[in-house]
Amino acid sequence: MNAIVAVDRNWAIGNKGQLLVSIPNDHKMFRQETLEKVIIYGRKTLETFPLSRPLDRRANIILSANPDYKVNGALVVHSIEELKEAIREYDTDDVYVIGGASVYRQLLPLCDTVHVTKIDYAYEADAWFPDLDADPEWEITAEGDEQTYFDIPYTFVRYSRKK
Repeated sequence: MNAIVAVDRNWAIGNKGQLLVSIPNDHKMFRQETLEKVIIYGRKTLETFPLSRPLDRRANIILSANPDYKVNGALVVHSIEELKEAIREYDTDDVYVIGGASVYRQLLPLCDTVHVTKIDYAYEADAWFPDLDADPEWEITAEGDEQTYFDIPYTFVRYSRKK
């Protein structure tokens, strides 16, 4: 399973329910990676999407503790066990965890690859992704050239769990 995330230099991912910054190339990479694949996320992440609707041309799975929570166009699961059952029919390479912070924390142990957009800036934040650079279980296996959006430098980096 994969995770895909944009982080600042402190591994922050959000503030007050929103992304820290919107970088068009990051959105393009996200779309290319996840189109026609399975995406897993929480209710708060859904609320950041346009019209709070599931993303098109993807199988949307929402992890929510609320047993009454329902979303048109998405499968809602209420536990890790239920999630594992729901994704059993898919190739794990086609499954992407896309947020938010609590979903990442719960599902990172099940991931083998993390696609990270590393933004070289420190934002005000209230949500973080685990620091993979400080975790001996993870290593960088691919890194793109540094790019800039206005005055914000960023790099696409792939981390893989060490075998």
